[in-house]
Amino acid sequence: MRILGLDFGSKTVGVAVSDELLLTAQGLEIIRRQSPNKLRQTLARIEAIIAEYQVECIVLGYPKNMNNTEGERCEKTKEFQEMLERRTGLEVILWDERLTTVSADKHMMESGIRREDRKKYVDEIAAVFILQGYLDYRSMHVEK
Repeated sequence: MRILGLDFGSKTVGVAVSDELLLTAQGLEIIRRQSPNKLRQTLARIEAIIAEYQVECIVLGYPKNMNNTEGERCEKTKEFQEMLERRTGLEVILWDERLTTVSADKHMMESGIRREDRKKYVDEIAAVFILQGYLDYRSMHVEK
């Protein structure tokens, strides 16, 4: 079994996948689209990844505000969650993603990646942070 991690943005979706033992998350790619509402190709690419990696569950970053309120991005994320569930038939778990983009950017800065290049990778690394957070939580709370 593998779990897919997604960082859903207005024009991109960062993608990460777990190893088969559900211990670590690895970045896969960033799916880009021309318009926020053009999701058909994005969903088709996610379906292809699910088939290729035999994914059985999806963790979707949930962008709550720092004060724990839900804004417009949360509504868009819930709509995307529903689309994913309908299209894939898989469970889609919403996972608090506060500060994942900040953490991803900081990680890249500490790794010596130039500022201009960080934008290319930040969504994929944020997806890794989202999925790894879920995997760590799961390993601590799921009965073995």
